[in-house]
Amino acid sequence: MSGLVLANYRRLVVKVGSSLLVGNDGQLNRAWLEKLADDVAMLASRDHEVLIVSSGAIAIGSLVLGINKRRARLEELQAAAAAGQVQLVHAYQEALRRHKIVAAQILLTPDDTENRRRFLNVRRTLGKLIERSVVPVINENDTVATEEIRYGDNDRLAARIAQLVMADALILLSDVDGFYTADPATRDDAVHIPEVTTIDNDTLAMAGETRSDVGTGGMATKVQAASIATRAGCSTIITSGVIDHPLQALNDGARCTIFRASATPAAVRKQWLAGALEVRGELRLDDGAVRALSGGGSLLSVGVTAVSGNFCRGDVVTLKDAAGKDIGRGLAEYSADEAMRLVGIRSDEIEAVLGYRGRASMVHRDELVLFEHD
Repeated sequence: MSGLVLANYRRLVVKVGSSLLVGNDGQLNRAWLEKLADDVAMLASRDHEVLIVSSGAIAIGSLVLGINKRRARLEELQAAAAAGQVQLVHAYQEALRRHKIVAAQILLTPDDTENRRRFLNVRRTLGKLIERSVVPVINENDTVATEEIRYGDNDRLAARIAQLVMADALILLSDVDGFYTADPATRDDAVHIPEVTTIDNDTLAMAGETRSDVGTGGMATKVQAASIATRAGCSTIITSGVIDHPLQALNDGARCTIFRASATPAAVRKQWLAGALEVRGELRLDDGAVRALSGGGSLLSVGVTAVSGNFCRGDVVTLKDAAGKDIGRGLAEYSADEAMRLVGIRSDEIEAVLGYRGRASMVHRDELVLFEHD
């Protein structure tokens, strides 16, 4: 693998497993975490945007509360998560503070990334944190999630986050240095695979025979995460995290496996919008709004002349010009009732009309696609 593997990926989601952060004694490996923070600072200095999805709360909390993790009931594990999450995020905060980097905590359940309105809320929050060079530290909200509403492991959560923020690469730090044809710990004939371009049944079969991590995940869940991420245009990298400065090593060309995406996140997102089958409403625009969208801007309420349909925030709506021609599609930032009240209203008047300080755009530029016309 050649050096500088990360140079072409600006926005990175890094997943850190429990086995890397927490020793067999249940103690947090602060020395390793500080070196990871050094790597994050290095990447930030090179204009990378980094988000961290981190396990470890239950492992840390189990020691604090004296809970046997293997024999504990669900409510005991949830209590351990609550106690451990405080210490986990504080450790990240301290490690990143050495580099004058601010950390933020985000706790999610699957509903937060599957429900359209919550999806948009989380996306906007993470976007604002990234704009301010804050590093989000994300974990599953184990305190409220039950077995039937869980991701099950943070590999899949990390993939959903990568999809949500339109990340360029998802980095899964593992206890092995990539994807093999079989478990390299038990099979001498296991062969390292440096690049995967298609995830098929053979790939999944090999993953089932390849173990990784001592937590709830494994190589199979990593390949499943790669499948989610690559479909969203995000390449996925599996590499070793059991070394000091794992991201620096990766950046310098350490062994890894890259599951390559065939398109960019933006292209995948726009393709999905353009092909959405369920369109709930319509926004009619004036000529100024059409020009603004063509120039890469968002759709503001002042440029909307009419609203029709019965849609909620996060639903797909059609955008039409003054002559009634379809010019694109986007995700509505307001419900139909609110959008009707905002027709022709300037952004600084929204609070007076709705009674609360709403979003500046009717459709954000990141959530719309324009059609090409002859």
